[in-house]
Amino acid sequence: MNETLNSTDRKLLLKLAREAITSAVKTGKLKIQEVTAAHLLTPQGCFVTIKKQGALRGCIGNFTSDKPLYLLVQEMAASAATRDPRFYPMKEEDLLHFDLEVSVLSPLRKAESPEEVVVGKHGLYLEKNFSRGVLLPQVATEQGWDRETFLNQTALKAGLKKEDWKEGADLYLFTADVFGEKEA
Repeated sequence: MNETLNSTDRKLLLKLAREAITSAVKTGKLKIQEVTAAHLLTPQGCFVTIKKQGALRGCIGNFTSDKPLYLLVQEMAASAATRDPRFYPMKEEDLLHFDLEVSVLSPLRKAESPEEVVVGKHGLYLEKNFSRGVLLPQVATEQGWDRETFLNQTALKAGLKKEDWKEGADLYLFTADVFGEKEA
């Protein structure tokens, strides 16, 4: 993972994400903006979360990328607005009131045991058979979950029974540099 992003980098990524959402919703196309900031040229995974009045409105990301971070943020922002299957694609009126959060991810690391999960520090990616689920680190904190609840909820997100993580599942941990417009 590259060094922690500075406030200028964070503000630029949030601006690029918002402009990508606006462009995708208004024109149906993503208008990519190029940047030259060195920190943002490194290939790195990220998720972009859209919230409306504090409630989830869309969240899409990739753990890895061969694309520079600034480009992936724009693509994931447009996808979160228009392709998250849990929500209808955003319309122009939805552009009036929404907040953004970007999570820049560390590489995945396979957990040897569930005890390694530190709530508030780690995000979880769970695989079992053909099911997969992911929850970002901030979700457990926002919901006030303990480790077991976080594991249960990740299993449910994968479409499994809540305790299916206890046997035959692979758990992967990651950390995230999380920032949003409210702090920027």
